[in-house]
Amino acid sequence: MTDDDVRIEEDTMGEVRVPADALYGAQTQRAVDNFPVSGDPLPARFVRAMGMVKLACARVNRELETVDAKKAEAIAQAAEEVAEGEHDDEFPVDVFQTGSGTSTNMNTNEVLANRATQILGAEVGSKQVHPNDHVNHGQSSNDTIPTALHLATILAVEEDLVPALDGLHQTLEAKAEEFDDVVKVARTHLQDATPTRLGLEFGGYAASVANGRDRVVQAIDELREVAIGGTAVGTGLNAPQGFGELVTEELSDIAGTDVYEAANHFEAQGQKDAITHVSGALNALASSLMKIANDIRLLGSGPRCGLGEIDLPAVQPGSSIMPGKVNPVIPESVVQVGAQVAGNHQVVTQGNQWGQLDLNAMMPLMARNVLESIELLANVSRIFDEKCVAGIEANEEQAESFVEQSTAIVTALNPYIGYEKASKVAKQAFREGKTVRQVVVEEGLMDEDEVDEALDVRAMTEREEN
Repeated sequence: MTDDDVRIEEDTMGEVRVPADALYGAQTQRAVDNFPVSGDPLPARFVRAMGMVKLACARVNRELETVDAKKAEAIAQAAEEVAEGEHDDEFPVDVFQTGSGTSTNMNTNEVLANRATQILGAEVGSKQVHPNDHVNHGQSSNDTIPTALHLATILAVEEDLVPALDGLHQTLEAKAEEFDDVVKVARTHLQDATPTRLGLEFGGYAASVANGRDRVVQAIDELREVAIGGTAVGTGLNAPQGFGELVTEELSDIAGTDVYEAANHFEAQGQKDAITHVSGALNALASSLMKIANDIRLLGSGPRCGLGEIDLPAVQPGSSIMPGKVNPVIPESVVQVGAQVAGNHQVVTQGNQWGQLDLNAMMPLMARNVLESIELLANVSRIFDEKCVAGIEANEEQAESFVEQSTAIVTALNPYIGYEKASKVAKQAFREGKTVRQVVVEEGLMDEDEVDEALDVRAMTEREEN
């Protein structure tokens, strides 16, 4: 950069050349220079949560008169802009930075200080509003970063993941009703089992998605305890009396979701159990979606030489060499997301394990992984719903033909001819290429009317009422 492209800012270590048009300052630039690791900054949702945290703090500092009113109001205006995503490109610090997130906290402080300075009519870099003394008053990286982590995660779940899962759940329930009359062979151990209905299988998928959603929603309740007010190590040093409680009240109003001051600040800053619990719930959800997607791939396999009990929507050509081939690309995307979420959870688990003493120093990476998992799951659930599940059609004729050929329906004859004779019938039917119905009648074990009643496959799929 030429001299015209930079301005000189100072921190406690000396002068730093900063891009002239940047709102961030010296400490942010040092972090950019020190951590050219991945090229990926923290997610925008995290940055916006930091804006909300700083907005709440500025309002409380104004109320308590711990920061000059005009400066506090300018900081609040700047923080509101950050919370609304107006300055996302001013947050370039890499995820793989200092594990406390201090570089991101100072990045936020500098952006807000310089923007507030602009609002007050002074020159960027003049520090009329100071990043530490004014913007960061009553705070530390060690309580703002975990607070933003919790808030960003709650909002990501409530605003993105839950609506996507609700949509998928509703579509699966609709398909369960649509497919209720389709009797088919169930499969356990990938082998033929007694009959079921396609609607029952899809009803199971719908319940699994709903349960996964509920687990995540229950888990984020633990995140509502936030660390703000604990300052550096949980003692609250340099925070005004009642600061944490007042900030969380403001923050709840700003974010539109409830948060409150941690009951134990030492746990809130030294441990990351709650976010690890949420990551675990996301991992469970991901594994469930993987199973559903793989089932749908299997049920739709073929179209002529596989199971072919359902037909999936054709969304793109499947092969660069085999004309006419169409692959289950949407379920495959779901499976890949599930694998990534599982990997993310492993890293979050290690992040919690590798905290030391009074601070966890793995927070930026944990934030990145949890927020990525939520984003991936929300996006792929919506795509799975709209581009795959909604367009699935039952191949009823294929399903019924499999039921008639299945030897597993002999299970219904146990009360009539006993387990051992039923086993012999199944083996004979398979060996001779006949149906169970044919063998039983030919061997004189039951007459045709009895067999028809006993082998009512629809009745086999319905639970008896006591």
